[in-house]
Amino acid sequence: MIGAALRRLELGDVPVATPTGRLVGASGLLLESVGCQLSTGQRCQIETAAGGWIDAQVVGFRDKTSFLMPFKSPTGLAAGARVLPISDRAPLMIGTSWLGRMVNGLGEPIDDRGRLGGDHVLEPVPPKVNPLKKRRVEERLDVGVRAINGMLTLGKGQRVGLMAGSGVGKSVLLGLITRQTVVDVVVVGLIGERGREVREFVELSLGEAGLRKAVVVVAPADESPLMRLMATDLCHAIAAHFRDQGKDVLLLVDSLTRYAMARREVALALGEPPATKGYPPSVFSLLPQLVESAGNGEGETGSMSAIYTVLAEGDDQQDPVVDTARAILDGHIVLTRELAERGHYPAIDIAQSISRCMAQVVDKPHLNAARALKEMAARHARVRDLIPLGAYVPGADPVTDRAVELSPRMDAFLRQGTNEAAPMDTCVTHLEDLMA
Repeated sequence: MIGAALRRLELGDVPVATPTGRLVGASGLLLESVGCQLSTGQRCQIETAAGGWIDAQVVGFRDKTSFLMPFKSPTGLAAGARVLPISDRAPLMIGTSWLGRMVNGLGEPIDDRGRLGGDHVLEPVPPKVNPLKKRRVEERLDVGVRAINGMLTLGKGQRVGLMAGSGVGKSVLLGLITRQTVVDVVVVGLIGERGREVREFVELSLGEAGLRKAVVVVAPADESPLMRLMATDLCHAIAAHFRDQGKDVLLLVDSLTRYAMARREVALALGEPPATKGYPPSVFSLLPQLVESAGNGEGETGSMSAIYTVLAEGDDQQDPVVDTARAILDGHIVLTRELAERGHYPAIDIAQSISRCMAQVVDKPHLNAARALKEMAARHARVRDLIPLGAYVPGADPVTDRAVELSPRMDAFLRQGTNEAAPMDTCVTHLEDLMA
């Protein structure tokens, strides 16, 4: 009797039919499916003409038509191909074994070092933190860069943008920060960049020592926009997991602009009208949601600091993505072509840069010294072009005279070699002595 009941239960668990849709359209990266109810964000598999399968995700719908976007190049598709929803996908597990590894936007390892696993379920998006319970930024973050430690001091839990045009040393500075920042875990998101730079960044910028405490999420420019979006969300989720485990985490995303471009591709494919410079309105509403998922968590957990590189196209600091990032982040570090052309590296323009949390994490002597150096740099900038012409006459303004006298020492302080270490306490002492 009991055996018969168990058999009936087992038979009842077997699905009578598998819901299947049909592919009725393919335009670029956007695929159209009918015949099966699908929800947004759901994973699917699409049959190819050769009998293989392509993974995709539902990104929207209209009437009875569902819009899908594949994770990889949609080759070999045919009209009427089967579309199977995936409902029993195994959760992604994470643990300390992820440190030192490289994964794609789906969390799959790409470094040929075996499978990944862990003891905790990794949610696809980081958990939201109540703003009233979020831990304040109260402790300095040592990034090992003299100009930042001294003049633009960051705090643990702060989110800043690295604004730069192309070819002014953005990637080199990011590598310097990655190697020298004093944290427990570094999560690097290489989003939409050149594939050549991935190996160079891992081997030259991170190095063997840096990779041991890092997780690298890779979605180069030849990946689909959906993979670039998922890789960005994944690196935020990984960083939030280690933060909630009580560790100090640095999240580096290169770049926020490529994420915005991927969002633009998806939105335009779905028919959303372009607004500013071709970006649909939804892009500017989704950027704050992404950035707000970084930062400190609740209670006495660890910290999660974030640095986003933002590409200023044509060196335009009023580019819509640059302007939006400047408004929603806790500070911005501007790299200028003028300084790079003078051989001043890192090409950080301290006059255009600011750290909004600096006053909360440094003492008064340090803050006063940083403000004094900024004033001296501004004074020197006014007369820099006059000095080679012999048009500058000392004695008219003692403050400007002192700025001209200190200029070589200020330049030496703000410059730094790619392999030069600059610990926080040493930087502060050097700065205060310089401005004494």
